[in-house]
Amino acid sequence: MNEIFSKSFWISNSFTGSYFTIDKGFDFNFTTRCATIEKAIEKFVLRFKKIDGLVNCGYPRTKDWGNNFENTTFLSFKKNVEYQLSQIFTISKLAIKIMKTQNQGSIVNIGSIYGTLGNDFSLYENSEINPQVTYSAIKGGLIGLNNFLTSYCGQFNIRSNIVSPGGVFDNQNKDFVKKYKSKVPLKRMAKPSDISPIVCFLLSDDSEYITGQNILVDGGFSKI
Repeated sequence: MNEIFSKSFWISNSFTGSYFTIDKGFDFNFTTRCATIEKAIEKFVLRFKKIDGLVNCGYPRTKDWGNNFENTTFLSFKKNVEYQLSQIFTISKLAIKIMKTQNQGSIVNIGSIYGTLGNDFSLYENSEINPQVTYSAIKGGLIGLNNFLTSYCGQFNIRSNIVSPGGVFDNQNKDFVKKYKSKVPLKRMAKPSDISPIVCFLLSDDSEYITGQNILVDGGFSKI
């Protein structure tokens, strides 16, 4: 099982690291980047012979990410959807091509509670944090993509699920953290260690009958 996890995370970390991290806002050629992704998968399969799992957890974005709604341009919106949602489609399609030949595989997409819920803007008052309309659109679109992959890939014994974290503590504004924690039944923000075990479970054979799910890991935030 550990060998399977190392393979799965190798492909995920490669894609979100040296292959196409674009969070510096440099010019992005989607055709060129797709070719790079395809080569990365070819190298991976050459080394490991198969793909047991894929974790889509990249978070590339343009340099103007963080603008408020009024200052988010159409071009910025379009580029960020392409950077994130379009690349998840591209990577998943290529991985599924390999998984189909194996008649097995697991895809885990990292979503967000804001793919399902609207933003509580009161949390962000006086925090200098601007909730991103593009982020909500991307994470909401990911749910639709996951639904399609679930329906299509089941015949090939390929599973596709989403793990949607709530707010993850990352040394945010103290007032924001205080207000956010007050909205969570467990009275704290998430830690990465709250999320990774769910991802590992969905990659493992222990979840072989679980597909099409959007698992919210939010401390109960979505229930009140």
